[in-house]
Amino acid sequence: MLHRALFGSLERFIGILLEHYAGKLPIWLAPLQTVVLPIASEFDSYAKNIFEQLVKAGINTEVDLKNQKINYKIREHSLAKVPLLLICGEKEAKNKTVTIRKLGSDKQEIVDLETAIKKISLLNKLPIN
Repeated sequence: MLHRALFGSLERFIGILLEHYAGKLPIWLAPLQTVVLPIASEFDSYAKNIFEQLVKAGINTEVDLKNQKINYKIREHSLAKVPLLLICGEKEAKNKTVTIRKLGSDKQEIVDLETAIKKISLLNKLPIN
């Protein structure tokens, strides 16, 4: 970030936001909003399909295709404070669904893929009326 007196108030504002949210930014403000996590490498093609649909919907997302255990991937992205993790495995690929895990919650929700994209798109809107 540039440091000039002109940008000083912006720097302070961003610092206050990060401190207030403890790094857990709301989805509409987070630089990376979702990460798609396949459980095993055999579900990489379904994860890429989810990724492409999210990008088309205008959601900042990544897909994690590393050959690691799912618990490690979840922990890694939770520590990076990604608001939503989209997990896909055999059941999800067969039923065209996705499991959504929100940051800071142990609960997971299985949702139809189209419904999930609509929900995330609604959360992605600025909360300004």
